[in-house]
Amino acid sequence: MGVIKSAMADALLTSMWVFSMPFLKILNLEIAAFLGLQPSLCLMMFIFTIIGNALGGATFNPTASFAFYAAGLKKDWSALSMAVRFPFQAAGGVVGVKIVLGVLPRKYKETIKGPSLKVDMQTGFLAEGLLTFGLCLALLVILLRGPNNPLLRLLLMAISTVGFVGRGANYTGPSMNPANAFGWAYINNWHNSWELYYVYWMGPLIGATLAAWVFRFLLSPSLSTKEKKA
Repeated sequence: MGVIKSAMADALLTSMWVFSMPFLKILNLEIAAFLGLQPSLCLMMFIFTIIGNALGGATFNPTASFAFYAAGLKKDWSALSMAVRFPFQAAGGVVGVKIVLGVLPRKYKETIKGPSLKVDMQTGFLAEGLLTFGLCLALLVILLRGPNNPLLRLLLMAISTVGFVGRGANYTGPSMNPANAFGWAYINNWHNSWELYYVYWMGPLIGATLAAWVFRFLLSPSLSTKEKKA
């Protein structure tokens, strides 16, 4: 698949993800008190994994794309392809937010605002970076060195995601997804602010890069061995 086609697939998947997340939050609010769980996230990740594979390996999060690239797991990806895909993912985030605000029931619109900075910028930067580092590292380990059962892998991914989201709730929202953050920032007219790019872009991308390096050089001995032999 060409770079532009991959980027367009990313944009489509990102818009679908950003559109779906507010409804997922609403659903979880309705059932979490009763079940004590957020099972819908596992189902959502399962559905989007299938859709992403059907779209040729599309992703809805720039940090996930960059983590797989930096870990050396996508040999056909390049820095150029990352530079092309990121703006498309950001545009997909904007489309997703615009559509969801157009169809979301009025009583929920005031409760669904997207990520927002609740601390100073430096703390927010560190929070987004550390949360994304932990999440990306967990996802890399689960996907590549975890159980063979795909449903169990998705369950572990969902549990990890919920755990890191809960940790960051009092700091940055959190986002851990620059495209999602950009979509909400654009709608709320702060997409040109330094705060957005420093906290919600630089923090997560640095965290994703560090997670990829840790996995590549410390947790993936088979990959390191192959590179040394080459």
